[in-house]
Amino acid sequence: MTILACFLLTLIPYASSISFNFTTISPNIRDQFILEGGAYISDDGIQVTPNRTVPVRDIGRVTYAQQFHLWNKNSGELASFSTNFSFVKSFDPDERYRNDDGFIFFLAQNSSMVHGAMGLQPDPTSDDSTDKYVWVEFDTYCNSWDRSSKCDHVGINLNSHASIKQTEWDNDMPSKKECQVWITYDSASKILSVLFTGFRNNTFFKQDKLFLEVDLRNELPEWVVLGFTAAPGKLFDQNTVKSWTFDSFNSQPEKKIGLIVGLTVGVSVLIVLFVMLAFVLWRRKKNNDDHVEELGCSMEMNHELELGLITGPRRFGYLELARATTGFAEEKKLGEGSFGGVYKGFLKDSSAYVAVKRVSKSSKQGIKEYASEVRIISRLRHRNLVQLTGWCHEKGELLLVYEYMENRSLDTHLFLAKSLLSWGTRYKIAIDLASAILYLHEEWKQCVLHRDIKSSNVMLDSSFNAKLGDFGLAKLVDPEKGSETTLLAGTLGYMAPECVVTGKASKESDVFSFGVVALEIVCGRKSINYKEQEKQIWLVEWVWALYGSGTIMEAVDPRLRLEFDENEAKCLMMVGLWCVHPDSRLRPSMRQVIQVLNAEASLPILPLNMPVASYTTTSSLFNCSNRDMSTSSSYLYGR
Repeated sequence: MTILACFLLTLIPYASSISFNFTTISPNIRDQFILEGGAYISDDGIQVTPNRTVPVRDIGRVTYAQQFHLWNKNSGELASFSTNFSFVKSFDPDERYRNDDGFIFFLAQNSSMVHGAMGLQPDPTSDDSTDKYVWVEFDTYCNSWDRSSKCDHVGINLNSHASIKQTEWDNDMPSKKECQVWITYDSASKILSVLFTGFRNNTFFKQDKLFLEVDLRNELPEWVVLGFTAAPGKLFDQNTVKSWTFDSFNSQPEKKIGLIVGLTVGVSVLIVLFVMLAFVLWRRKKNNDDHVEELGCSMEMNHELELGLITGPRRFGYLELARATTGFAEEKKLGEGSFGGVYKGFLKDSSAYVAVKRVSKSSKQGIKEYASEVRIISRLRHRNLVQLTGWCHEKGELLLVYEYMENRSLDTHLFLAKSLLSWGTRYKIAIDLASAILYLHEEWKQCVLHRDIKSSNVMLDSSFNAKLGDFGLAKLVDPEKGSETTLLAGTLGYMAPECVVTGKASKESDVFSFGVVALEIVCGRKSINYKEQEKQIWLVEWVWALYGSGTIMEAVDPRLRLEFDENEAKCLMMVGLWCVHPDSRLRPSMRQVIQVLNAEASLPILPLNMPVASYTTTSSLFNCSNRDMSTSSSYLYGR
């Protein structure tokens, strides 16, 4: 019986995924990591590189204490994961121009093999090692095996010190500048991608991205450790991890784990009773927690209903919405929103179709943001905003009920060939969207920042009238200030560059997102296109380059076959470029946008070459200058 109990315990980590979020790192989370080779934790973060008192060639290394189940040997299923971290390179000013070893994020077979030069392989020039590892290196030293023409580079390495893919890294930065890194692996496409920031002349310069198609099952064992390593060179520098988050999606389906557990506990009635008792206790606690949270939210929202702060939408019962969507059947699913699935439903009492958003239980949005969305959108009244008709929070579920939009979202027509939108429809959609944003920014009693304007959030009714939806990230702000410091929010390809750097959302950043959508409407192309999983083509850069060469009309969607108004098409593209100007101070207001689109004001005068923005981390202001397109082509999500 003891043996069976131990066996059950071994299944627990096997069935769970790793997820952690260390937005700040301090000594009080020391037990979460394994520190080796001189690495230590201070109030500044994880000091990966040993300090000066440690022998100069010693290796610093930090490993997360829990192993990660990357893939399943029996089923062959592979996990997806994403991680974001920031780190700082510190050094003495007198040692600014020097060669030193770099900094690595790794997944490896085990911590005992993490040794040698750069913290990993015993012999950098040999590929004979049986040790398994994959790393992303941020290297500042020119080794003989490096393929980059520049010492500072970022590379992806597979069981070798020679990077299989690498690109130059703009790392001309002094002490205390944080480099942000996002690493994701998609188990379906087998794409490992690395997005990272670069600095030049003491300022944020750009973001670059590196891709590699690789089946990690061929490179790594089932269970891996993950962490960072770094080594000092002949001259001392220090690499400090300031923050680190990690999320994974376990490759082992819960139903298979349940089957294994069921077969095991069937051996002993006592074990079955033990498991059932534990489950009942856990379920009771969970239901109590859900009930307390639901009750608190219900009381708060009912109080606001009494005060008239929530008007229009009504509260639905869970069973009513479950019946309307046939139990949230998969065939009723319209798509996936920012925080969960959206289902088509039919309400018998009103004989009307609705769209029901079911907030995912694993969503980080949570009940507070859900309540915030109800409060904000329920008070807004505009013909070009998706109407919220109701809400529900019961049985641990968070549900939002919207008017049903027969023609789905704009992106399905532009990119998924649901139908070919005529030019007149496209131009009207752009004006409808601009009117919705103008209402949010200036015409309601408070300024509302949407913060996630994109083509998939622009819904179309039966007459192809456009309505802006999905207010899950929306924020109320002081109309006089017009901006608010927040955590990074939005979608890559639509986010203004200053948001990525400063974390500040503003009316100007919403204008930027509108500009990207406007260009998508004219061109019928996505904001970012991936070619051969290597080269990224950013729509803004492409259109601006055509504008500079005097051939901007070549950007119009060829599927229209010249059946469009040339003046309107040029107008909408010029307005789009105006809105995405890298300097937020030179972008128009939404009122100016509508005036130009309605031919009530003249077209803007824009530089022929796309400006390049430079930023400081202490201010949302930045400088712009005209540069050759070969330089500006990577100013945000560069190639």
